[in-house]
Amino acid sequence: MKTGQDTAKVEGRISFPEPETMTAAQREVYDQIISGPRRTLVGPLRAALHNPVLADRWQRMGQVLRFETSLPTRLSELAILVTARRWNSRLEWAIHARDADRAGLDPAIAESVRLCQPPSFGDDAEAREIYDFARQIVQTGDVTPDTYAAIVSRWGEVGAVELTAVIGYYSLVAMTLNVHRIPLPEGVSATLPGEAGVLAELPAPAGA
Repeated sequence: MKTGQDTAKVEGRISFPEPETMTAAQREVYDQIISGPRRTLVGPLRAALHNPVLADRWQRMGQVLRFETSLPTRLSELAILVTARRWNSRLEWAIHARDADRAGLDPAIAESVRLCQPPSFGDDAEAREIYDFARQIVQTGDVTPDTYAAIVSRWGEVGAVELTAVIGYYSLVAMTLNVHRIPLPEGVSATLPGEAGVLAELPAPAGA
């Protein structure tokens, strides 16, 4: 049975199905992705298309967590940057550093995360709380009672659920990008210091 893999493009460690050689199931998911808010196929979904059912569920969940939560975009993008930095995922960082900047995240905060330096949040308590929640969960698998309470107090239980899901989902994304060596898009350079496979240690916020 044809799988769409025979003439797939090979980069990194894995081949990527090309539109002209995809199976009908792969092409259906591909068309859904490029007609949605992403408008292009980059990153882990290129690999996930080897299993179109997985790719379909993946892109639906990703669309909700990236575009449809109750959290302000600049804050969800901050959580994604913390996740990308922890797992040292260059492609995830490249895409979401751009998106965070467009969403209005202070560039100095993003740069501190990139360099694994204590970010200074000033009066931005919202960003400080998101950073600390994301930092703790990616480094320990849990958060302290005070950190959890701060998120629930500001964003409600739905916000705490969404934030946890965003961090978990983008950990999956980072691992997929890293393991399969999915390359950076043309014209995009790697800006994260450190080596692949080495976890980054993210410090507590400045003044904490």
